[in-house]
Order: sequence, then structure tokens, then C-alpha cells
Amino acid sequence: MIKNRVRFVVLADTTVENTLSTLQEELRFLDQNSGTETTLLIFPNSFSDFEWYLDLVDMAENLLDDNDYDGVYQVASFHPDYCFDGEETDDPANYTNRSVYPMLHLLRESSVSEAVDNYPDIDQVPERNMAFARQKGLEFMQGLRNACITVR
Repeated sequence: MIKNRVRFVVLADTTVENTLSTLQEELRFLDQNSGTETTLLIFPNSFSDFEWYLDLVDMAENLLDDNDYDGVYQVASFHPDYCFDGEETDDPANYTNRSVYPMLHLLRESSVSEAVDNYPDIDQVPERNMAFARQKGLEFMQGLRNACITVR
């Protein structure tokens, strides 16, 4: 953020087809603009149903594979109703992947690899984040997310 290397693309009302087309455009944009580190595709009025959103995530990952971007980019997913498989919906740990709006986060694999190589115990990061969220509790985690949407 400080180096202005994060790109935000908001699709106010979108369809699956338009979203996948925009995803392809963003992959080409990242190919041509090495100064942009990552892109967030944000859907404030679409994909509110979590199960339908997960289908979109699968389609996005397939698009990367079909266009030979496997190993170049990866998709991270965030959704207001995110729930880890096998967990209760009110588990505070779900808030590590909950966001104000549904979104897809496009990451450069080389940057992820660099971060992994330079961070001690990288495999423990998700577990530490989930433990932190559970220790803080549901009300605290809800408050953090809600603070993002408070109009000031």
C-alpha cells in the first residue's frame, strides 16, 4: 500500500462471465505492469451467496490453469460469510478470511515464494492467525470487520 503497488478493481454489478473476463484482463495487466504487485477484484453487489461464490473461485482457478498461469499467479478468496470447511459459522477463525465484500485477490507466485522463503515457520501462519482470532473471540473479530464499514 505504501509503495502504491496494490490495484483495486470494483465491479459494482457483475455476472460470472463479466467477472471472468475482467479476471483475464487483470492477469494481462499484471503481466504488463511489474510495478503492480497484486490486484483485488471487489464485488460489492454480487456473489453474496457463499456457495455460489465458491463456484466462482473454482472457475477463477480453472481460468488460471487454462491460460498457463499456474505457478505465475494464485487466487486468494475473501467473503463476508467465509467459513472454513468443517467449522461452525460462528467460529471466530473464519474472520481471517471474512471481508466486507466478496473479493478475489490475485497474487504473484514469485512474491508469495519470496515471502515464504523469508518468513520463519511460514506453515504456522494460518494456525497462528486462527488461534489469535479464537483467543480474541467472536465479538472482537466482528468488531474489526465492522470497523471497516463504519461511515465516518
